[in-house]
Amino acid sequence: MTENKTDDPVVKRISKDIAMFHENIKSIEAKMPLDKRIGEVVELSKMYASDSQSYLNKNDLYTSFSCISYAHGLLDAVLKIL
Repeated sequence: MTENKTDDPVVKRISKDIAMFHENIKSIEAKMPLDKRIGEVVELSKMYASDSQSYLNKNDLYTSFSCISYAHGLLDAVLKIL
């Protein structure tokens, strides 16, 4: 595993986006109906967020940012449905 430079602005941005995802997921899950399809999309977004952290840990910043952006996009879609 390659260490990330914590002062790198890209690493800071991705880390902030991952933290924001985890805050948003709590709020969404609190108001989420018991609809299986919505739950599947939420779980998929969590997998992308987890992948983002894994890629960040490997210093693959492009893939990490792509994954967390996609995770946020999935949550945005869920919010439109709720």
